[in-house]
Amino acid sequence: MISPLLTVPLTACLALTATTCATATASAARTGAGSPSPATLRLELPRPTGPDPVGRDTLYLADQSRKDPWVPSSGPRRLMLSIHYPARSVTGPPAPYMSTEEAASLLRRKAPGADVPAEVISGIRTHARAGAPPEKGRHPLVVLSPGLGLPRASLTSLAEDLASRGYVVASIDHAYESSGTVFPGVGLLTCAPLCDQPRPPEGGKATISRNRAKDVSFVLDRLTGRHPAWKRVGLIDARRIGMAGHSIGGDAASTTMLTDPRVKAGINLDGTVDATLPATGLGKRPFLLMGSQRDHTPGKDDTWDKTWKVLDGWKRWLTVARAEHSTFTDLALAQSKLGLSSPDAIDAERGTALTRVYVAAFFDQHLKGRKQPLLDGPSAANPEIAFHRPE
Repeated sequence: MISPLLTVPLTACLALTATTCATATASAARTGAGSPSPATLRLELPRPTGPDPVGRDTLYLADQSRKDPWVPSSGPRRLMLSIHYPARSVTGPPAPYMSTEEAASLLRRKAPGADVPAEVISGIRTHARAGAPPEKGRHPLVVLSPGLGLPRASLTSLAEDLASRGYVVASIDHAYESSGTVFPGVGLLTCAPLCDQPRPPEGGKATISRNRAKDVSFVLDRLTGRHPAWKRVGLIDARRIGMAGHSIGGDAASTTMLTDPRVKAGINLDGTVDATLPATGLGKRPFLLMGSQRDHTPGKDDTWDKTWKVLDGWKRWLTVARAEHSTFTDLALAQSKLGLSSPDAIDAERGTALTRVYVAAFFDQHLKGRKQPLLDGPSAANPEIAFHRPE
Protein backbone atom coordinates (compact mmCIF):
# COMPACT_ATOMS: atom_id res chain seq x y z
CA MET A 1 0.00 0.00 0.00
CA ILE A 2 1.37 3.44 -0.92
CA SER A 3 0.53 6.63 0.94
CA PRO A 4 -2.08 8.84 -0.74
CA LEU A 5 -0.67 11.62 -2.88
CA LEU A 6 -0.11 14.95 -1.26
CA THR A 7 -1.95 18.02 -2.44
CA VAL A 8 -0.97 21.64 -2.23
CA PRO A 9 -2.76 22.39 1.07
CA LEU A 10 -1.59 19.10 2.59
CA THR A 11 2.02 19.96 1.84
CA ALA A 12 1.67 23.52 3.07
CA CYS A 13 0.45 22.39 6.47
CA LEU A 14 2.65 19.31 6.85
CA ALA A 15 3.31 18.71 10.55
CA LEU A 16 1.77 21.96 11.75
CA THR A 17 0.49 22.08 15.28
CA ALA A 18 -3.26 21.47 15.31
CA THR A 19 -4.16 25.01 16.32
CA THR A 20 -1.87 26.71 13.82
CA CYS A 21 -2.88 24.50 10.91
CA ALA A 22 -6.59 24.74 11.63
CA THR A 23 -6.40 28.51 12.07
CA ALA A 24 -4.41 29.00 8.86
CA THR A 25 -6.76 26.78 6.88
CA ALA A 26 -9.89 28.48 8.24
CA SER A 27 -8.41 31.87 7.43
CA ALA A 28 -7.64 30.77 3.87
CA ALA A 29 -11.19 29.49 3.46
CA ARG A 30 -12.69 32.77 4.70
CA THR A 31 -10.59 34.88 2.35
CA GLY A 32 -11.02 32.57 -0.61
CA ALA A 33 -7.26 32.08 -0.80
CA GLY A 34 -5.53 28.81 -1.58
CA SER A 35 -2.93 27.47 0.84
CA PRO A 36 -1.77 29.75 3.68
CA SER A 37 1.26 31.94 3.11
CA PRO A 38 4.43 30.03 4.04
CA ALA A 39 5.57 33.08 6.00
CA THR A 40 2.73 32.51 8.49
CA LEU A 41 3.37 28.80 9.01
CA ARG A 42 5.01 27.28 12.07
CA LEU A 43 5.93 23.79 11.03
CA GLU A 44 6.94 21.55 13.91
CA LEU A 45 6.89 17.82 14.62
CA PRO A 46 5.29 16.57 17.84
CA ARG A 47 7.65 16.74 20.79
CA PRO A 48 9.26 13.47 21.92
CA THR A 49 7.75 12.04 25.10
CA GLY A 50 10.80 10.38 26.67
CA PRO A 51 13.16 11.87 29.26
CA ASP A 52 16.30 12.16 27.10
CA PRO A 53 17.28 14.92 24.67
CA VAL A 54 17.84 13.60 21.15
CA GLY A 55 20.91 13.78 18.93
CA ARG A 56 21.11 12.91 15.25
CA ASP A 57 23.84 11.93 12.82
CA THR A 58 23.57 11.27 9.08
CA LEU A 59 25.45 8.38 7.51
CA TYR A 60 26.01 7.39 3.87
CA LEU A 61 26.70 3.73 3.10
CA ALA A 62 27.45 1.96 -0.17
CA ASP A 63 27.46 -1.83 -0.45
CA GLN A 64 30.22 -2.50 -2.95
CA SER A 65 29.32 -6.20 -3.06
CA ARG A 66 25.92 -5.50 -4.66
CA LYS A 67 24.78 -3.57 -7.70
CA ASP A 68 21.65 -1.52 -7.28
CA PRO A 69 18.71 -3.85 -8.03
CA TRP A 70 16.67 -1.18 -9.81
CA VAL A 71 19.39 0.65 -11.78
CA PRO A 72 22.37 -1.71 -12.00
CA SER A 73 24.27 0.72 -14.22
CA SER A 74 24.31 3.25 -11.35
CA GLY A 75 26.84 1.21 -9.38
CA PRO A 76 26.72 -0.15 -5.83
CA ARG A 77 23.64 -0.31 -3.64
CA ARG A 78 23.41 3.02 -1.79
CA LEU A 79 21.72 3.86 1.50
CA MET A 80 21.30 7.04 3.53
CA LEU A 81 20.71 6.80 7.27
CA SER A 82 19.45 9.19 9.90
CA ILE A 83 20.65 7.90 13.26
CA HIS A 84 18.83 9.29 16.29
CA TYR A 85 20.23 8.59 19.75
CA PRO A 86 19.80 9.61 23.40
CA ALA A 87 21.81 12.76 24.02
CA ARG A 88 23.43 14.11 27.14
CA SER A 89 22.37 17.70 26.51
CA VAL A 90 20.56 19.91 24.02
CA THR A 91 23.69 21.02 22.20
CA GLY A 92 24.26 21.70 18.52
CA PRO A 93 22.10 23.06 15.69
CA PRO A 94 18.60 21.67 15.11
CA ALA A 95 18.70 18.66 12.79
CA PRO A 96 17.05 19.53 9.44
CA TYR A 97 13.97 17.59 8.39
CA MET A 98 15.33 17.08 4.88
CA SER A 99 17.35 19.05 2.34
CA THR A 100 15.75 21.70 0.15
CA GLU A 101 16.48 19.61 -2.94
CA GLU A 102 14.80 16.57 -1.39
CA ALA A 103 11.80 18.69 -0.39
CA ALA A 104 11.53 20.06 -3.93
CA SER A 105 11.54 16.50 -5.27
CA LEU A 106 8.85 15.49 -2.77
CA LEU A 107 6.69 18.36 -4.02
CA ARG A 108 7.28 17.48 -7.67
CA ARG A 109 6.32 13.86 -7.17
CA LYS A 110 3.51 14.25 -4.65
CA ALA A 111 2.13 17.70 -5.44
CA PRO A 112 2.96 18.57 -9.05
CA GLY A 113 2.33 22.22 -9.85
CA ALA A 114 2.12 23.20 -6.19
CA ASP A 115 3.00 26.83 -5.52
CA VAL A 116 4.80 25.99 -2.27
CA PRO A 117 8.48 26.78 -1.73
CA ALA A 118 10.60 23.74 -0.98
CA GLU A 119 11.89 25.58 2.09
CA VAL A 120 8.47 25.15 3.69
CA ILE A 121 9.06 21.40 3.83
CA SER A 122 12.81 21.31 4.39
CA GLY A 123 12.38 23.82 7.22
CA ILE A 124 10.01 21.69 9.31
CA ARG A 125 11.23 21.92 12.88
CA THR A 126 12.50 18.72 14.44
CA HIS A 127 13.49 18.12 18.07
CA ALA A 128 16.87 16.49 17.50
CA ARG A 129 20.21 18.28 17.59
CA ALA A 130 22.82 17.48 14.97
CA GLY A 131 25.87 15.92 16.56
CA ALA A 132 24.72 16.40 20.15
CA PRO A 133 26.94 14.69 22.76
CA PRO A 134 25.52 11.20 23.43
CA GLU A 135 24.20 9.87 26.70
CA LYS A 136 26.47 7.29 28.29
CA GLY A 137 25.64 3.61 28.13
CA ARG A 138 24.69 1.01 25.55
CA HIS A 139 21.22 1.09 24.05
CA PRO A 140 18.99 -1.17 21.94
CA LEU A 141 19.02 -0.46 18.21
CA VAL A 142 15.79 -0.06 16.22
CA VAL A 143 15.87 0.06 12.41
CA LEU A 144 13.07 1.94 10.64
CA SER A 145 12.13 1.42 6.97
CA PRO A 146 9.61 3.79 5.28
CA GLY A 147 6.84 3.11 2.80
CA LEU A 148 7.58 2.88 -0.92
CA GLY A 149 7.87 6.35 -2.42
CA LEU A 150 8.25 8.01 0.98
CA PRO A 151 11.53 9.31 2.42
CA ARG A 152 13.02 8.22 5.73
CA ALA A 153 12.00 11.65 7.03
CA SER A 154 8.37 10.46 7.08
CA LEU A 155 9.16 8.46 10.24
CA THR A 156 11.08 11.22 12.02
CA SER A 157 8.58 11.80 14.82
CA LEU A 158 8.63 8.09 15.70
CA ALA A 159 12.43 7.98 15.53
CA GLU A 160 12.80 11.00 17.79
CA ASP A 161 10.36 9.58 20.32
CA LEU A 162 12.14 6.23 20.52
CA ALA A 163 15.51 7.95 20.89
CA SER A 164 14.15 10.07 23.73
CA ARG A 165 13.15 6.80 25.45
CA GLY A 166 16.66 5.34 25.29
CA TYR A 167 17.00 3.75 21.83
CA VAL A 168 19.43 4.24 18.97
CA VAL A 169 17.26 4.49 15.85
CA ALA A 170 18.55 4.05 12.29
CA SER A 171 16.05 5.24 9.65
CA ILE A 172 16.97 4.15 6.12
CA ASP A 173 16.47 5.68 2.70
CA HIS A 174 16.86 2.90 0.14
CA ALA A 175 18.19 4.21 -3.19
CA TYR A 176 15.56 4.67 -5.90
CA GLU A 177 12.74 3.92 -3.45
CA SER A 178 11.93 7.37 -2.01
CA SER A 179 10.46 10.55 -3.45
CA GLY A 180 14.02 11.83 -3.64
CA THR A 181 17.21 11.32 -1.65
CA VAL A 182 20.50 13.16 -2.12
CA PHE A 183 23.53 10.85 -2.03
CA PRO A 184 27.02 12.34 -1.60
CA GLY A 185 28.92 12.49 -4.86
CA VAL A 186 25.90 11.19 -6.76
CA GLY A 187 23.10 13.69 -6.35
CA LEU A 188 19.35 13.23 -6.13
CA LEU A 189 17.95 9.74 -6.76
CA THR A 190 14.17 9.28 -6.97
CA CYS A 191 11.91 6.23 -7.13
CA ALA A 192 11.05 6.87 -10.79
CA PRO A 193 12.74 3.67 -12.10
CA LEU A 194 10.64 1.61 -9.69
CA CYS A 195 7.53 3.63 -8.79
CA ASP A 196 6.70 4.78 -12.32
CA GLN A 197 6.65 1.30 -13.83
CA PRO A 198 3.23 0.04 -15.03
CA ARG A 199 3.56 -3.07 -12.85
CA PRO A 200 5.64 -4.29 -9.88
CA PRO A 201 9.14 -5.64 -10.54
CA GLU A 202 9.67 -9.28 -11.49
CA GLY A 203 8.69 -11.36 -8.49
CA GLY A 204 6.18 -8.74 -7.31
CA LYS A 205 6.53 -6.35 -4.42
CA ALA A 206 8.07 -9.15 -2.36
CA THR A 207 11.21 -8.50 -4.43
CA ILE A 208 11.40 -5.02 -2.92
CA SER A 209 11.14 -6.43 0.59
CA ARG A 210 13.82 -9.03 -0.08
CA ASN A 211 16.17 -6.33 -1.33
CA ARG A 212 15.42 -4.22 1.72
CA ALA A 213 16.27 -7.19 3.93
CA LYS A 214 19.69 -7.30 2.29
CA ASP A 215 20.00 -3.55 2.87
CA VAL A 216 19.22 -3.93 6.57
CA SER A 217 21.68 -6.77 7.04
CA PHE A 218 24.37 -4.65 5.42
CA VAL A 219 23.48 -1.75 7.72
CA LEU A 220 23.76 -4.01 10.75
CA ASP A 221 27.16 -5.19 9.53
CA ARG A 222 28.34 -1.59 9.31
CA LEU A 223 26.85 -0.52 12.64
CA THR A 224 27.72 -3.54 14.76
CA GLY A 225 30.45 -5.41 12.87
CA ARG A 226 34.23 -5.42 13.18
CA HIS A 227 34.70 -2.28 11.07
CA PRO A 228 31.86 0.05 12.10
CA ALA A 229 31.02 3.03 9.92
CA TRP A 230 29.44 5.14 12.70
CA LYS A 231 31.66 6.95 15.16
CA ARG A 232 29.22 6.43 18.05
CA VAL A 233 28.99 2.67 17.61
CA GLY A 234 29.70 2.22 21.32
CA LEU A 235 26.14 3.36 22.01
CA ILE A 236 24.68 0.23 20.41
CA ASP A 237 24.00 -3.00 22.25
CA ALA A 238 24.22 -5.46 19.34
CA ARG A 239 22.41 -8.14 21.36
CA ARG A 240 19.22 -6.06 21.33
CA ILE A 241 18.12 -5.15 17.81
CA GLY A 242 14.59 -4.60 16.55
CA MET A 243 12.99 -3.36 13.34
CA ALA A 244 9.80 -1.55 12.43
CA GLY A 245 8.50 -0.34 9.11
CA HIS A 246 5.56 1.44 7.55
CA SER A 247 3.70 -0.06 4.59
CA ILE A 248 6.22 -2.03 2.51
CA GLY A 249 8.78 -1.21 5.20
CA GLY A 250 6.65 -3.30 7.58
CA ASP A 251 6.75 -6.19 5.14
CA ALA A 252 10.53 -5.73 5.00
CA ALA A 253 10.69 -6.11 8.79
CA SER A 254 9.37 -9.67 8.73
CA THR A 255 11.37 -10.49 5.61
CA THR A 256 14.55 -9.29 7.30
CA MET A 257 13.83 -11.44 10.35
CA LEU A 258 13.60 -14.51 8.10
CA THR A 259 17.20 -14.09 6.98
CA ASP A 260 18.91 -12.23 9.81
CA PRO A 261 18.74 -13.66 13.34
CA ARG A 262 20.27 -10.48 14.76
CA VAL A 263 16.84 -8.82 14.55
CA LYS A 264 15.12 -10.01 17.72
CA ALA A 265 11.72 -8.32 17.37
CA GLY A 266 9.71 -6.70 14.57
CA ILE A 267 6.72 -4.48 13.80
CA ASN A 268 4.62 -4.05 10.67
CA LEU A 269 2.78 -0.72 10.62
CA ASP A 270 -0.14 -0.97 8.17
CA GLY A 271 1.75 -2.88 5.49
CA THR A 272 0.51 -5.72 3.31
CA VAL A 273 2.69 -8.81 3.77
CA ASP A 274 3.97 -9.51 0.26
CA ALA A 275 6.76 -11.90 1.25
CA THR A 276 5.03 -15.09 2.44
CA LEU A 277 6.34 -16.41 5.73
CA PRO A 278 7.15 -20.12 6.00
CA ALA A 279 5.21 -22.50 8.23
CA THR A 280 8.06 -22.24 10.73
CA GLY A 281 7.30 -18.56 11.30
CA LEU A 282 10.04 -16.30 12.65
CA GLY A 283 11.82 -18.69 14.93
CA LYS A 284 9.67 -17.82 17.96
CA ARG A 285 10.73 -14.17 17.84
CA PRO A 286 8.07 -11.57 18.80
CA PHE A 287 6.18 -9.67 16.13
CA LEU A 288 3.54 -6.93 16.24
CA LEU A 289 0.99 -6.27 13.51
CA MET A 290 -0.50 -2.79 13.94
CA GLY A 291 -2.73 -1.26 11.29
CA SER A 292 -5.92 0.50 10.40
CA GLN A 293 -9.24 -1.00 11.41
CA ARG A 294 -10.55 -0.37 7.91
CA ASP A 295 -7.91 -2.41 6.08
CA HIS A 296 -6.52 -4.84 8.65
CA THR A 297 -9.35 -6.23 10.74
CA PRO A 298 -9.30 -10.05 10.43
CA GLY A 299 -10.77 -11.03 7.09
CA LYS A 300 -9.91 -7.69 5.44
CA ASP A 301 -6.32 -8.50 4.43
CA ASP A 302 -5.67 -12.17 3.81
CA THR A 303 -1.91 -11.59 4.00
CA TRP A 304 -2.31 -10.70 7.68
CA ASP A 305 -4.63 -13.67 8.24
CA LYS A 306 -2.01 -16.01 6.77
CA THR A 307 0.87 -14.35 8.60
CA TRP A 308 -0.88 -14.54 11.96
CA LYS A 309 -1.32 -18.30 11.62
CA VAL A 310 2.40 -18.98 11.13
CA LEU A 311 3.81 -16.51 13.67
CA ASP A 312 5.14 -18.91 16.29
CA GLY A 313 6.38 -16.60 19.04
CA TRP A 314 4.89 -13.79 21.10
CA LYS A 315 2.51 -11.92 18.80
CA ARG A 316 -0.16 -9.25 18.81
CA TRP A 317 -2.57 -8.02 16.16
CA LEU A 318 -3.80 -4.50 16.87
CA THR A 319 -6.01 -2.22 14.81
CA VAL A 320 -6.63 1.48 15.26
CA ALA A 321 -10.19 2.68 14.81
CA ARG A 322 -10.62 5.32 12.10
CA ALA A 323 -6.92 5.23 11.19
CA GLU A 324 -5.74 5.99 7.67
CA HIS A 325 -2.60 4.67 6.01
CA SER A 326 -0.74 7.89 6.83
CA THR A 327 -1.76 7.80 10.51
CA PHE A 328 1.48 5.97 11.29
CA THR A 329 3.70 8.63 9.65
CA ASP A 330 4.42 12.35 9.91
CA LEU A 331 1.92 13.09 7.12
CA ALA A 332 -1.22 12.35 9.10
CA LEU A 333 -1.73 15.66 10.91
CA ALA A 334 -1.88 17.75 7.76
CA GLN A 335 -4.21 15.34 5.99
CA SER A 336 -6.61 15.45 8.92
CA LYS A 337 -6.64 19.22 9.44
CA LEU A 338 -7.10 20.02 5.75
CA GLY A 339 -9.97 17.64 5.12
CA LEU A 340 -7.95 15.16 3.09
CA SER A 341 -8.76 12.28 5.41
CA SER A 342 -12.14 10.60 5.59
CA PRO A 343 -14.65 12.60 7.66
CA ASP A 344 -14.46 10.18 10.58
CA ALA A 345 -10.66 9.76 10.54
CA ILE A 346 -8.89 9.60 13.89
CA ASP A 347 -7.40 12.87 15.11
CA ALA A 348 -3.86 12.88 13.75
CA GLU A 349 -2.23 13.88 17.02
CA ARG A 350 -4.05 11.04 18.75
CA GLY A 351 -2.96 8.61 16.03
CA THR A 352 0.65 9.68 16.44
CA ALA A 353 0.46 9.27 20.21
CA LEU A 354 -1.02 5.77 19.92
CA THR A 355 1.59 4.69 17.39
CA ARG A 356 4.39 5.95 19.60
CA VAL A 357 3.15 4.41 22.83
CA TYR A 358 2.47 0.91 21.42
CA VAL A 359 5.68 0.78 19.40
CA ALA A 360 7.67 1.85 22.47
CA ALA A 361 5.85 -0.64 24.71
CA PHE A 362 6.64 -3.47 22.30
CA PHE A 363 10.33 -2.70 22.16
CA ASP A 364 10.51 -1.98 25.90
CA GLN A 365 9.14 -5.45 26.58
CA HIS A 366 11.14 -7.38 24.01
CA LEU A 367 14.43 -5.47 23.80
CA LYS A 368 14.65 -4.08 27.34
CA GLY A 369 12.90 -6.90 29.17
CA ARG A 370 10.39 -4.61 30.86
CA LYS A 371 6.92 -6.14 31.12
CA GLN A 372 4.28 -3.91 29.53
CA PRO A 373 0.69 -4.49 30.71
CA LEU A 374 -0.42 -2.23 27.85
CA LEU A 375 0.24 -5.15 25.50
CA ASP A 376 -1.85 -7.65 27.46
CA GLY A 377 -5.23 -6.55 26.17
CA PRO A 378 -7.65 -3.68 25.59
CA SER A 379 -7.22 -0.55 27.67
CA ALA A 380 -9.93 1.85 28.79
CA ALA A 381 -7.45 4.67 28.20
CA ASN A 382 -7.07 3.66 24.55
CA PRO A 383 -10.49 2.66 23.27
CA GLU A 384 -9.39 3.09 19.65
CA ILE A 385 -7.11 0.05 19.92
CA ALA A 386 -8.64 -3.38 19.27
CA PHE A 387 -6.82 -6.65 20.01
CA HIS A 388 -7.48 -9.50 17.60
CA ARG A 389 -6.78 -13.20 18.19
CA PRO A 390 -8.25 -15.07 15.21
CA GLU A 391 -8.11 -18.86 15.28
